[in-house]
Amino acid sequence: MNGNKEKIFNLLTICRKAGRMTMGFDSVKESILTGKAKAVFLANDISPKTEKEVRFFADKNALSVSVLPAAIAEIEFYTGRKAGVIGICDEGFALKLTELLQS
Repeated sequence: MNGNKEKIFNLLTICRKAGRMTMGFDSVKESILTGKAKAVFLANDISPKTEKEVRFFADKNALSVSVLPAAIAEIEFYTGRKAGVIGICDEGFALKLTELLQS
Protein backbone atom coordinates (compact mmCIF):
# COMPACT_ATOMS: atom_id res chain seq x y z
CA MET A 1 0.00 0.00 0.00
CA ASN A 2 1.39 3.41 -0.91
CA GLY A 3 2.00 6.03 1.78
CA ASN A 4 -0.85 8.29 0.75
CA LYS A 5 -3.38 5.47 0.84
CA GLU A 6 -2.11 4.49 4.28
CA LYS A 7 -2.56 8.09 5.50
CA ILE A 8 -6.12 8.11 4.14
CA PHE A 9 -7.01 4.93 6.01
CA ASN A 10 -5.30 6.12 9.19
CA LEU A 11 -7.37 9.31 9.03
CA LEU A 12 -10.58 7.34 8.36
CA THR A 13 -9.83 5.12 11.37
CA ILE A 14 -9.22 8.14 13.63
CA CYS A 15 -12.37 9.80 12.33
CA ARG A 16 -14.45 6.68 13.03
CA LYS A 17 -13.05 6.32 16.55
CA ALA A 18 -13.79 10.02 17.18
CA GLY A 19 -17.41 9.40 16.18
CA ARG A 20 -17.25 11.92 13.32
CA MET A 21 -18.14 9.46 10.54
CA THR A 22 -21.36 7.98 9.22
CA MET A 23 -21.24 4.85 7.10
CA GLY A 24 -23.70 3.30 4.71
CA PHE A 25 -26.07 4.94 2.22
CA ASP A 26 -29.01 5.55 4.58
CA SER A 27 -26.89 6.96 7.42
CA VAL A 28 -24.93 9.21 5.09
CA LYS A 29 -28.08 10.40 3.32
CA GLU A 30 -29.53 11.32 6.73
CA SER A 31 -26.35 13.19 7.73
CA ILE A 32 -26.41 15.08 4.40
CA LEU A 33 -30.06 16.08 4.80
CA THR A 34 -29.59 17.19 8.41
CA GLY A 35 -26.48 19.22 7.52
CA LYS A 36 -24.12 17.14 9.66
CA ALA A 37 -21.99 15.79 6.81
CA LYS A 38 -19.15 18.04 5.64
CA ALA A 39 -17.97 15.76 2.79
CA VAL A 40 -18.87 12.40 1.28
CA PHE A 41 -16.47 9.67 0.17
CA LEU A 42 -17.28 6.64 -1.97
CA ALA A 43 -15.64 3.26 -2.49
CA ASN A 44 -14.24 2.88 -6.00
CA ASP A 45 -16.42 -0.19 -6.68
CA ILE A 46 -19.78 1.27 -5.63
CA SER A 47 -22.71 0.79 -8.01
CA PRO A 48 -23.37 3.62 -10.49
CA LYS A 49 -26.97 3.86 -9.20
CA THR A 50 -25.82 4.41 -5.60
CA GLU A 51 -23.17 6.91 -6.70
CA LYS A 52 -25.78 8.84 -8.69
CA GLU A 53 -28.15 8.98 -5.68
CA VAL A 54 -25.39 10.08 -3.30
CA ARG A 55 -24.24 12.80 -5.70
CA PHE A 56 -27.84 14.00 -6.10
CA PHE A 57 -28.27 14.56 -2.33
CA ALA A 58 -24.75 15.96 -1.92
CA ASP A 59 -25.20 18.42 -4.81
CA LYS A 60 -28.47 19.67 -3.33
CA ASN A 61 -26.54 20.50 -0.15
CA ALA A 62 -23.36 21.77 -1.86
CA LEU A 63 -21.18 18.95 -0.49
CA SER A 64 -18.12 17.54 -2.19
CA VAL A 65 -18.14 13.87 -3.20
CA SER A 66 -14.81 12.10 -3.71
CA VAL A 67 -13.96 8.54 -4.68
CA LEU A 68 -11.53 6.75 -2.39
CA PRO A 69 -8.71 4.65 -3.87
CA ALA A 70 -10.25 1.59 -2.22
CA ALA A 71 -12.94 -1.03 -2.69
CA ILE A 72 -15.76 -1.76 -0.21
CA ALA A 73 -13.88 -4.81 1.14
CA GLU A 74 -10.79 -2.68 1.85
CA ILE A 75 -12.85 -0.06 3.66
CA GLU A 76 -14.42 -2.83 5.73
CA PHE A 77 -10.98 -4.20 6.59
CA TYR A 78 -9.75 -0.85 7.92
CA THR A 79 -12.89 0.51 9.55
CA GLY A 80 -14.49 -2.72 10.74
CA ARG A 81 -17.72 -1.93 8.90
CA LYS A 82 -18.81 -2.83 5.38
CA ALA A 83 -19.78 0.37 3.58
CA GLY A 84 -19.32 1.94 0.17
CA VAL A 85 -20.55 5.37 1.24
CA ILE A 86 -18.87 7.37 4.01
CA GLY A 87 -19.94 10.72 5.38
CA ILE A 88 -17.44 12.82 7.33
CA CYS A 89 -19.10 15.04 9.95
CA ASP A 90 -16.10 17.15 10.87
CA GLU A 91 -14.75 20.06 8.82
CA GLY A 92 -11.09 19.35 9.68
CA PHE A 93 -11.23 15.64 8.85
CA ALA A 94 -13.16 16.37 5.63
CA LEU A 95 -10.58 18.94 4.47
CA LYS A 96 -7.60 16.74 5.30
CA LEU A 97 -9.08 13.70 3.54
CA THR A 98 -9.90 15.77 0.45
CA GLU A 99 -6.33 17.15 0.49
CA LEU A 100 -4.82 13.66 0.72
CA LEU A 101 -6.94 12.43 -2.18
CA GLN A 102 -5.82 15.32 -4.37
CA SER A 103 -2.10 14.93 -3.64
